[in-house]
This record gives sequence, structure tokens and C-alpha cells, in this order.
Amino acid sequence: MTPLDARLYRSLQGGPSFSLRHRALRFAWSLAWMLLARWTPVPLHGWRGFLLRCFGADIHPTARIYPSARIWYPPNLKMGEQACLGPQVNCYCMDRIELAGFAIVSQGTMLCGGSHAVDDPFFQLVTRPILIGRHAWIAAEAFVGPGVAIGDWAVLGARAVTVRDLAPSTIYAGNPARALRTRKHDGAAASPA
Repeated sequence: MTPLDARLYRSLQGGPSFSLRHRALRFAWSLAWMLLARWTPVPLHGWRGFLLRCFGADIHPTARIYPSARIWYPPNLKMGEQACLGPQVNCYCMDRIELAGFAIVSQGTMLCGGSHAVDDPFFQLVTRPILIGRHAWIAAEAFVGPGVAIGDWAVLGARAVTVRDLAPSTIYAGNPARALRTRKHDGAAASPA
């Protein structure tokens, strides 16, 4: 869903950035998550995935979503097989956020699909998708900005910040994230028997 025109809706003066229908769905989603998922035991990943699918998310049945994760707008979330949103992940999916198979987003991470046009006098909201490749790992409390693509097998270290794409099979750390070395792996997927 495209953000409303900040000039017409006067976002800087407290006007909405999204349509009433969009905001109503987000309110219903927040209420449903609070009442039906937030308090559930950790192993009930299937139940939380089902609830997300009911609200329009594309969640593989084996994906794992922890109860303390925050998903802003389910229709913009896609998770592949064995993908994981860990405890207290903030999935601010103002645009599409996609986790490919076996991607792991660890505790406290912020996936931020939106920002503002800082040179626009109306401070227009701008959204861009985030793509996290197969077997990529986003470590604890990292920040991934709008429009970032993280390659297969890439690693973003704990508390690292990236607003740029990360190359496949590369380990990054720091703020801003810098490449440290190549990740060693044989490319074989650890898949269930």
C-alpha cells in the first residue's frame, strides 16, 4: 500500500500517512496479536504463522515467529521455510519484507521498511522493500534500513547498521556495517529429513 501524499494530508501537522482502511487493518491486527499471540508459549510458531496468514502474510508452515516479535503490517511480510523472526524483532514492514528459506533475524533486530524524504519540506514518507537471502543471519539488535537486499549466506553482526546491500557469503559488522571476511560454508542447506 502506497503512503498518502504528505502535502495533501499534512503529515507534519499530525495527518495520516496511510488510508483509513490501512490503519483499521493495522489496528485489528495489533489487537489480534495482543489477544491471541503475544502471550503464547514460544513453541507455538505454527499458531502465530496461521494468525499472520489470516491477516494476509505469506508465511511458510515451518517458519518461526516468536511471540514478542512485532509485525507492523502482515500483508507486507513473506517468510520462507525455516525462516525465523526472533524475540523482540521489530518488523516495521511499511513495504515488503521477505525472509528467504533458513534466514534468521535474531533478538532485538529492527527491520525498517520506511523512512522520510529529508529534503522534502512536507517530509514525505518513503517505503522500500527489504530482502533477506537464504541462510542469511541478522544478529542481535542489528538495524536493516529500507531498500536493503542481504545476500544468501551473508551475516550482519550484532548491533551492526546497514542501509546498503550486503554481498552474499560475506560477514559484516559495525556502524556503518563493513565487510570483514568471507563466510565459510559448503553451500549445502541444512534441511529436515
